[in-house]
Amino acid sequence: MMQVKASRMPVLFVPHGGGPMPLLNDANHNELRAFLTSVTAPIPTPKAIVLITAHWEESIVTLSSSPKPGILYDYYGFPPEAYQLTYPAPGEPELAAQIANMLVDKGIAARLDSERAFDHGTFVPLKLMYPEANIPVVQMSLVRSLDPETHIAIGEALAPLRDQGVLIVGSGMSFHNMRAFFSSDPMVQSRSAEFDYWLTQTLTASDSSAEVKTALTHWQSAPEARFSHPREEHLLPLHVCFGAGHSDSSQALCNFNGILLNTLISGYIWQ
Repeated sequence: MMQVKASRMPVLFVPHGGGPMPLLNDANHNELRAFLTSVTAPIPTPKAIVLITAHWEESIVTLSSSPKPGILYDYYGFPPEAYQLTYPAPGEPELAAQIANMLVDKGIAARLDSERAFDHGTFVPLKLMYPEANIPVVQMSLVRSLDPETHIAIGEALAPLRDQGVLIVGSGMSFHNMRAFFSSDPMVQSRSAEFDYWLTQTLTASDSSAEVKTALTHWQSAPEARFSHPREEHLLPLHVCFGAGHSDSSQALCNFNGILLNTLISGYIWQ
C-alpha cells in the first residue's frame, strides 16, 4: 500500500464518475468505486477536507460556509434511490473564512456562501472515501472564466492548508466528453488514451514545476485535448490540485488508471 508523508497532508485529484452511479452499484463504475473506497486508507485522518468540485462555477472563488450543508441532487433521470442519498458531514465556517482570506491575500477574489449544499461532485466521492461523514467539509467552486492559470494560482494559495491537517481534494474527471461515453465509435478508447497518456506523463515527469505549469496552462495543445474535454470544467479541479501540490515537488503519482464507459480515466496524488 502506498504510504504518504506524515509531515503534511497530500493532495488528491479523483474522478467522480457519472452522476450518482458510483453509489448505485453500476457495473461500469466497479473500478472507480474500488479506487474511491481505498484511496484514503494510507492517508492520516484529516482535520478537514477542502473539495474543489467541477459542478459549481461562480464569477469568483466561492466557499460553502454553512455549518450543516444540505444535499443538492444536481442530476436528473436516475432511479428514485439516487434522490435519497445523504452525506451529513458538517461544514466548517471558520475554515471557509480562513481560506477566503488566504485567497484575498494572494490577490484572488473570494466570498462565502452560507446556503450552498453539497453537489454530487462532492458527496458522491466523499461517501465512498469517508463514509462515516464525520470530517468537516468546505466545498469550493471553480471560477467561471475557466482560466487554467487562475486555477493553478488558487491551488498555490491553498497549499499552506496541507500543514494544518487539511486534505485538498479535486473532484472532476480526467476525461469528460458525454457524447464519447455513449458512443459506439471504436476509436473513442484510443483517442481518450492519447490525452490520458499526455496528462499522466506531464504530471509525473521529472520536469521543473514551471515546465509542468506551462504544459497545464496550455493543455488545449495536448493530443485529443478538446475531444477529451469539449468544456474544461471537469479538468480544472486538477489544476487547483497541481497548484496546491507542487510546492515541494513538481511530480504527482498516478494512483488510478481505469476504464469508464470505454474511455480511460486517471486519478493522481501529490505527496
